[in-house]
Amino acid sequence: MLDRWGRLLHRRRRAALVLSALALVAAAVWGTGVFGSLSSAGAFTTPGSDSARAAAVADRALGRDAADVVAVYRAPRGKDVDDPTVRASVERALAALPKDAVAGVATRWTTGSDAFVSHDRTATYAALRLAGADDEARSDAYDRIKDRLARADGLTVAVGGPVATVADINERVSADIGRAEGFSLPVLLVLLVVIFGGLVAASLPLVVGGIAILGSFTALRLLASVTDVSIFAVNITTFLGLGLAIDYGLFVVSRFREELGGGDDVAGALGRTLATAGRTVLVSGVTVAVSLAGLTLFPQMFLRSMGFGGMATVLVCVAGALTVLPALLAVLGRRVDALRLPIRRKPRAARPESAGFFHRVGTAAMRRPAVTVVAIGALLLAVGSPLARIAWGGTDARVLPSGASARTAAETLRVDFPGSSTEPVRVVLTGLRAPADAAAFAGTLRALPGATGADVTRTRGGAAEIDVRFRGDPNTPAARRLVADVRAQTPPPGARMLVGGQTAELADSLSAIGARLPWLALTVGLASFVLLFLAFGSVLLPVKAMVTTALSLSATFGVLTLIFQEGHLSGLLGFTATGALDPSMPILMIAMLFGLTMDYEVFLLSRVRERYDATGEVAGSVASGLQRTGRIITGAAALFIVVMGAFATSGVAFIKMTGVGMVVAIALDATVVRMLLVPATMRLLGRAGWWAPGPLARLYRRYGVREDDAPARALEPAGT
Repeated sequence: MLDRWGRLLHRRRRAALVLSALALVAAAVWGTGVFGSLSSAGAFTTPGSDSARAAAVADRALGRDAADVVAVYRAPRGKDVDDPTVRASVERALAALPKDAVAGVATRWTTGSDAFVSHDRTATYAALRLAGADDEARSDAYDRIKDRLARADGLTVAVGGPVATVADINERVSADIGRAEGFSLPVLLVLLVVIFGGLVAASLPLVVGGIAILGSFTALRLLASVTDVSIFAVNITTFLGLGLAIDYGLFVVSRFREELGGGDDVAGALGRTLATAGRTVLVSGVTVAVSLAGLTLFPQMFLRSMGFGGMATVLVCVAGALTVLPALLAVLGRRVDALRLPIRRKPRAARPESAGFFHRVGTAAMRRPAVTVVAIGALLLAVGSPLARIAWGGTDARVLPSGASARTAAETLRVDFPGSSTEPVRVVLTGLRAPADAAAFAGTLRALPGATGADVTRTRGGAAEIDVRFRGDPNTPAARRLVADVRAQTPPPGARMLVGGQTAELADSLSAIGARLPWLALTVGLASFVLLFLAFGSVLLPVKAMVTTALSLSATFGVLTLIFQEGHLSGLLGFTATGALDPSMPILMIAMLFGLTMDYEVFLLSRVRERYDATGEVAGSVASGLQRTGRIITGAAALFIVVMGAFATSGVAFIKMTGVGMVVAIALDATVVRMLLVPATMRLLGRAGWWAPGPLARLYRRYGVREDDAPARALEPAGT
């Protein structure tokens, strides 16, 4: 089928390019408007959770009193907050804010509370409630006041709080991504020129990359018209799409040049290219899309929007690699090798495959396959062992670099203002029969292990809010145990209880992720098994692929635990370790990496299958397949590492973690796993690796995604 598609594109190449150009123009005009359609708040909250309901009920029954923005003012040397000039400067700054953007302001002078004064009396803060019925409206209000709020005559100002922190993260991520793109694209072009030896061939994968970027913008804007999409999605799906597009472009262009070199005419070479490399792209793309589809099982907007956006982006990549790229190759023909550069050496005289580097490495790994499998498996498990110490936490201002305004404000509040050092557990009671019931219940909560106090902070009608205070970081397991103890209490007679606050939100998020993680594993595992079976007709190879991928992922997350949880290399990488990892980013990486590692698996096994179908010999087929794909897989991995490694330069810790994790995982997979563990495992499996029971073998012969229309040769394991 793909062979016929390639020949059709050759005949209709100009029409295909014209239609593609029109679609790209539409994407460039309309799709780039996506940035105004994305949501900048609520990305990591859990809709419908107990903590989310607590916040909604408290706002409705008691009125909203949470501070959206906190402005910390520090007096110059020689003055303190009691100085009249300090008060005048703060009040002038606050009075200059647009009245319709601020719903309420609390300061030391409006409340008379010393909680607004620092230990050394040189700093104070203002807590602002922003106008707006939802997070987006309050974010817009903050955009209107942030510049004025950060200015106060003679005072040093740091602006923080939930809304300001989210805004600061968004701004820094956008700036970091722009800088990373400016760095990575020239490097990609240089590497592609080195790989292909010419400018024309090197530019083609970048064309597919441009299609992927514009396609991801368009897909996300379409999604944003029907559901909330996190602003972080545009950054990560863009880089994912660029990396995949370059991988797919590299596979297709390399195979096309190989087929031309074998003496085929352009139409035949294009048909054969799509029947082989195109098949790899199709299977890989569907596998990656299915892996990302698992993210839609999670309620958090960040993960859900990454799932929808990622699937759409991958499909755009596949469409570009199987439509636009073949049409360009049909037009170029043998001119694909035009503009060759002298940096590439002239081809050497033909030499046997067995003399190639990757053939020798694969043969060495298969010489003692059991030893290789045990040694590599033990190494990956050892590297992954820190995973046993992983701790989960939330995202706060510490993900920002030192010196960031929102982080400075948060650290100042935590260190200098003891009354603001910990976000309390907020207990919302409704249906109370008497106010005294709330006070009595506060006494019960005050006696819980870990609680340092509990007070009724607001009452109205039959509703009340109790703040349960504790010492320490609100993201710790001890804080979550306090939330669990609070939720285990029986509320006053006739009353209903909801528990919210930062720690409760984290507990609810972890619970929701934990409940859905097995379904993600089942969905991705089952879909990957089916797709790999349809591609290769084996029941053992999909299992082998999932086991080796799991080993690679465990090693990756072991490294991430050492670096981002325990702080090793934090000085070199420029971030602050918090002792815990936000679970959303590892979940995202699992979905992306499980699909991406199948990229190289499918590409390698496709070439192995070609030789195996011709010879029926296992070790030689594996070594030959590795030799034919090793350079391309290594090049593709290097290009992807450049793309994803750009994340590691981000000033936002969880984006930096994504970059480092993707680099580690791809490097491990393209070297240790693909060059050593996979050949040794396939040598151990022998002919059984390609076996399937009778009914499944017949299913594969009828429905398998093969490289031609001839029935695949079913080989049974030796001795059957």
